[in-house]
Amino acid sequence: MSLNKGKSLCMFSAKGGVGKSVNILNLAGVCEHLDKKVLIIDFDLYSGSIATYVNKKFKKSVYDLAEDVLNNRFTVIKDYVVSVDDYIDVLPAPKDPRDAGKLDVRTIPDIIKIAEGYYDIVLIDTNHALNDINLFILENVSEVLFMTTNDPLDLKSLRSLIAIFKDLEITNYKVLLNNSRDPFKSYFSLYDIKHILKTNIDYTLSVDMFLKDMEKYIMDGIIISLDKKFSSVMSKDYQTFLVIATDLLGGDKK
Repeated sequence: MSLNKGKSLCMFSAKGGVGKSVNILNLAGVCEHLDKKVLIIDFDLYSGSIATYVNKKFKKSVYDLAEDVLNNRFTVIKDYVVSVDDYIDVLPAPKDPRDAGKLDVRTIPDIIKIAEGYYDIVLIDTNHALNDINLFILENVSEVLFMTTNDPLDLKSLRSLIAIFKDLEITNYKVLLNNSRDPFKSYFSLYDIKHILKTNIDYTLSVDMFLKDMEKYIMDGIIISLDKKFSSVMSKDYQTFLVIATDLLGGDKK
């Protein structure tokens, strides 16, 4: 295993449909701009779609890695991942959702540690359930990034989740407000949102990130943030992703 010690981030939401998967890919693209080697682990075991988003076929998944770790058969990470380009790899969710229920949660800390040994940044996508798998992930990553939208149900659900974290004295989390998910819905001001959640909003994605043709980009396997024009056309959001990445790495480059 490499002696590299990367950082891991789980993008998590208290409710589905907030734009996690698409923006994990966008964050990975900006990490590539920083010349960082990135692994995206798709821990949405029942309906993960990261490999589909980047149009990659695969034979092995995170379930195969878990089984090999459990049975001391693991050798190198490249046997399980698919490459998007020279910087971004994906460890897919299982093709068969029945494998999700068979994954031994005890392997999750080892999987994250292995990934951190090979990559500068490990980005983890999940579903929004507070099950054993996700709890093990949230407890073992460097940082949790909660994503929410300006929607009453999203905010209500996230408020409850943050309250649980505070009760457990877990502090390694930040909040990303995704205004691009529903740009025509603006129920609350930023002040109101902070008051509802009883916590700070650390990062915000603007309405500029809303693309009517997003489905087409996804089906074509395009990561928007890898476009050369992204940093100028969507400069606010490029800076947001850049700050998320550099905060995770512990740097001060803005």
